[in-house]
Amino acid sequence: MSKQHTYRLGLVWTGNGGDGTSTYRSYRRDHELMTTGKPTLLGSSDPSFRGDRTRWNPEELLVGSLSACHMLSYLHEAAMAGVVVTDYRDDPHGVMTEEHGTGRFVEVVLRPTVTVAEAAMISTAAGLHEMAHATCFIANSVNFPVRHEPVAHHA
Repeated sequence: MSKQHTYRLGLVWTGNGGDGTSTYRSYRRDHELMTTGKPTLLGSSDPSFRGDRTRWNPEELLVGSLSACHMLSYLHEAAMAGVVVTDYRDDPHGVMTEEHGTGRFVEVVLRPTVTVAEAAMISTAAGLHEMAHATCFIANSVNFPVRHEPVAHHA
């Protein structure tokens, strides 16, 4: 039996400097992403595309979504396997290529570093990343490779 989940957000462009989109350079790429009960997220485009480097861009949000989804799936798998995770950090990066006026992601690499409570858990902890990848909703939704370079150690 399948379940359907719906996610509703609001997006408002805040970059009209008075002339709208009369030219490519006449407007800012600033926008706000919001939903009920959560702080507004300030966004823009990548600085390469005339964006504000102090705001989140869609490409960063995609890489962040993959990282967070993998972490949440991993923590679930660890709890189910009896692996006590005491710390989890990731240093993800994504690669996007541009050709002929369009772009696409070609890869995202997640580099999670996991600390476990006991040295005997390290081997199992390392193996759980494949299971987490298989159950990550976001990774299952993209059409490019999401690789993992995990590290597990005991505190």
